[in-house]
Amino acid sequence: MDELTNAKWIKSSYSGGNGGECVELASLSGNGIAIRDSKSSHGPVLRFPVAEWNVFRRSVKAGDFDGLMA
Repeated sequence: MDELTNAKWIKSSYSGGNGGECVELASLSGNGIAIRDSKSSHGPVLRFPVAEWNVFRRSVKAGDFDGLMA
C-alpha cells in the first residue's frame, strides 16, 4: 500500500470542475498505473501494468468501445 500512499493522483481532463464523477490516475513505481474514483479516495483502486493500460487507451481512442453502453 505504500506506493499508493505516496502516489500523485491526477484528475481526468474530462472531469468537470463541479466535483462530480471524476476518474483519477497515478503512475506507480514498478511500471504500473492506478485508477480510482475521486469521490472515494480511500475506496478501491484498480491497478494495471503500463503495457495493458496503453492497449486500453489506444482502444478507447480508436473507438473500439463506442456503442457498448448504448
